[in-house]
Amino acid sequence: MLAKVKPYRPSDKEPFMNERQREYFRAKLLQWREDILKEAKETLQHLQEENQNHPDLADRASSETDRSIELRARDRQRKLISKIDEALGRIEDGTYGYCEETGEPISLRRLEARPIATLSVEAQERHERREKVYRDD
Repeated sequence: MLAKVKPYRPSDKEPFMNERQREYFRAKLLQWREDILKEAKETLQHLQEENQNHPDLADRASSETDRSIELRARDRQRKLISKIDEALGRIEDGTYGYCEETGEPISLRRLEARPIATLSVEAQERHERREKVYRDD
């Protein structure tokens, strides 16, 4: 009987952004990107099939609303793919996992939750506070 291999999870007990961690996040980002592209392809097929004239005005309006929502979601996903590609570039150049503002390591928990993060939690909070101040003016 083979021993069950535990899936790898990055840990604070190992050197930050070692080869294994970089490979883990690279695979996570590539899978996320692939899932988004697959979903986009399915949406495109759905939109093409749905591209029919509805004789009923209410059906047509509902269909147009659905189409508009799907296209906005696609646009957000296109921007997300761009951020994923940037994160993959940072893995390649060795800057992945480090805060753009402070140069400090971004926590593994934050990267696990948001693999495209470029700021530490503290820097992100400062950024959001500054944004709120300007927005309130």
